[in-house]
Amino acid sequence: MKAAAVRSAFLDFFAQRGHARVASSALVPANDPTLLFTVAGMVQFKDVFTGREARGYTRATTSQKCVRAGGKQNDLDEVGKTPRHHTFFEMLGNFSFGDYFKADAIAWAWELLTGVYRLDPDRLVITVFGGEGKLGPDDEARALWRQVTGFGDDRIIGLGKKDNFWSAGDVGPCGPCSEIHYNMDGAPGVWPTPDPRSWQGWLEIWNLVFMQFESKQADGPLTPLPAPSIDTGAGLERMCSVLQGVKSNYDTDLFTGILARAADLAGMRYGADPERDTSLRVIADHARATAFLIADGVFPDKTNREYVLRRIFRRAVRHGKRLGIDEPFMHQVCAQVVTEMADVYPELRERASVIEAVTLEEERRFRKTLDQGLGLLEDEFARMRAAGETTVGGKVTFTLYDTHGFPDDLTEIIAEERGFTIDRAGFAAELTAARERSRFGGSGQGGVGAIYHALATELGPTAFTGYDGRGTAGAGVVRALVVDGERVERASVGAAVEVVLDRTPFYGESGGQTGDAGELTCADGTRVRIDQTTKPVADLWVHHGEVVAGALAVGAAVTATVDDERREQIRANHSGTHLLHHALKAVLGDHVAQKGSLVAPERLRFDFAHFAPMTTEQVRAVEDRVNAEIRRNADSVIEVLPIDQAKSRGAVAMFGEKYGESVRVVRIGEQSLEFCGGTHVRRAGDIGLLKIVSEAGVAQGVRRIEAVTGLGALAYLRRLEDELTRAGERLKAPPFEVTDKLDRTLAAAKAVEKELDKLKAKLALGAGGRDLLAEVVEVRGVKVLAVAIDADDAKVLRETGDKLRDKLGSGVVVLAGVGPDKVMLVAMVTADLQGKLHAGKLLSAAAVPLGGKGGGKPDLAQGGGKDAAKVPEALAAVRAAVEAAIG
Repeated sequence: MKAAAVRSAFLDFFAQRGHARVASSALVPANDPTLLFTVAGMVQFKDVFTGREARGYTRATTSQKCVRAGGKQNDLDEVGKTPRHHTFFEMLGNFSFGDYFKADAIAWAWELLTGVYRLDPDRLVITVFGGEGKLGPDDEARALWRQVTGFGDDRIIGLGKKDNFWSAGDVGPCGPCSEIHYNMDGAPGVWPTPDPRSWQGWLEIWNLVFMQFESKQADGPLTPLPAPSIDTGAGLERMCSVLQGVKSNYDTDLFTGILARAADLAGMRYGADPERDTSLRVIADHARATAFLIADGVFPDKTNREYVLRRIFRRAVRHGKRLGIDEPFMHQVCAQVVTEMADVYPELRERASVIEAVTLEEERRFRKTLDQGLGLLEDEFARMRAAGETTVGGKVTFTLYDTHGFPDDLTEIIAEERGFTIDRAGFAAELTAARERSRFGGSGQGGVGAIYHALATELGPTAFTGYDGRGTAGAGVVRALVVDGERVERASVGAAVEVVLDRTPFYGESGGQTGDAGELTCADGTRVRIDQTTKPVADLWVHHGEVVAGALAVGAAVTATVDDERREQIRANHSGTHLLHHALKAVLGDHVAQKGSLVAPERLRFDFAHFAPMTTEQVRAVEDRVNAEIRRNADSVIEVLPIDQAKSRGAVAMFGEKYGESVRVVRIGEQSLEFCGGTHVRRAGDIGLLKIVSEAGVAQGVRRIEAVTGLGALAYLRRLEDELTRAGERLKAPPFEVTDKLDRTLAAAKAVEKELDKLKAKLALGAGGRDLLAEVVEVRGVKVLAVAIDADDAKVLRETGDKLRDKLGSGVVVLAGVGPDKVMLVAMVTADLQGKLHAGKLLSAAAVPLGGKGGGKPDLAQGGGKDAAKVPEALAAVRAAVEAAIG
């Protein structure tokens, strides 16, 4: 049975049993800071399991794309070495949200395996939770399995928490589970036992998790869920290996085409060499992870999930180099992934050009990094051999990693090949110190305060009234108050307070749009200034501000008034962002995709996928398109549609957002159509004008535009006008002649500077009437000119040295340029002596007495120090160094 049939049979089976067929969520979990990646099918349903989110169904089935390569769920180092480990995989699953429970889950799993997939029951065994600590055994599941399968206890095996109690992370839903194992190569009738050694040849193919609890903090107590639920997961790759009768996932049709493409690029055949086959498996697996992650908006970079992708990708490139692939190749392997999987995951086809561009650029950069890093490492190895050292210092490994982007694990591999080890503890200490200095943790762990979760559960959703009419004023009732992280019943004047209302016209920060500001007032004169509004938990609006008059109490009736002028500026910037997004696609290409945004009152910021700086012409073309739409003054049309209908119309989803079954769609003009929950202008003309202020790169393959609209654009243009006027006044030129006048002034200044440099060089060479060449001394047959001159300009010092070296013909020139507060050094060695003498080493010898430093190449080095009184000692050190080197 081909993989496509295995996948569709699973989904069809559960759809026929009342399950909604739900699309895979993105690999980047939406609004979930506790996970780097989606690691299981249940991740998109976490809030449904806990009762914080309601959907229009209580049963679902999915084929979920997953990545396990960072943090707790990490299979990276085993990939390629075993037949089962992957960074990217698909998880088939069926879910019940307070609907059916263990009986149906167990019965349906058995029916699908033995009835639809036709697996031999004599090759199956079951494991259940056998109890551990305060948690008792799952006797209910054991009894149900006996009833459905007819198995005795020798084929229903009780195991501990490590094997049969499941959670997606340190916090979230969890519960006991039952696993179904298939006998891949053992004799029928021989069953495993709790002894791990007896499981050789048995493969876990399906895990049924009975979600009964929630963990609200790492290592904390387990709280019963409001309604017990079902979460199951069956790895598609494993299921295919069973149904296709092969021992390795890599021998299924999910991998064979990708492996063949990689092998072709390496000029070999998969299966011909076990060691080289390992590299091919790494490449095939990592190409799948790379393609899918980039399609979901993750680009290689230095932090968080972006760094995990970089590590995955670069590991594949290193294995390609091991196979002798000397040119960039991963973009071609990723293209094969797109070809084979885009019918199931159309986002691959939509982002194919992005995948190709990102992978090609990343590989080019990494190959350059490898060349540089290898050179630095070889220098370090040479130094270590001379010093009799065997361990590469943690600081060296960290410098290669941090400054040059050279992976620490690659340093370790190369060191081992050369007979060295690396100081792992030292490297870890350097990394920790660097993270503390930059206040960066990068673990992907975190969470929203428990108080907000508790409020959301207790109070239910806040009704947002800000879409109605102008949507800037409305009545509400105070449901909760928080001061200094604690719930209070009353907040008095001066208190910094967080207010939860039953309904509000204030927009809560989300989707890149900043929250509203304004004021809450009561009939008794109480006033609360609101500076920001957030949504720390889905559907919970929190107003942050200060009580400026009276006292606010829970239960009080308030009038909530949004700062209307500020809201209008935000509207203009948000609608301008939509038009900007469309214009970028039109000018640069369909590969442009939103990577992030900020919509504030005074400006907008838009991050997007693109791989080169925009030209001035492109920036102006984008501006022209946006402002043409503004002048057309089309209506903004807002609809709430079923998500599938919105997608079929071509609506663009916002990066990193989580959507329900129905979505709000905003159309501005004829072309701009996006999913959006934000506030917008009523007509495009209300934006007034959009002016791009800057365009720059913020990460590999990610550009950022900052722009202003309306009154903000007018203020920006007036600032430019004022600066231009001031420049004209100083240059004594009209505003539109400033550039010409400035060019003439700069040219005149450059000519004067050139003449001044000539005079300085002439004076330095003459050195106050001295004949510098007369001060040459011979040291063991080598002519050495080591002198001090009056020069405090590095360029003049170097040019003087060049002329003296040329006149010397063969020898060493070291000049000390003595200035008012420092000493500059330059050292030069003629080509015929560079086998014996090194300019960098000579300069280092001179710098030590001066309390300075320096270095360079064999022919030229520069440096300096501060202690001018030690210049004679420094020059003597040069002559001594020459004598020592010549011997």
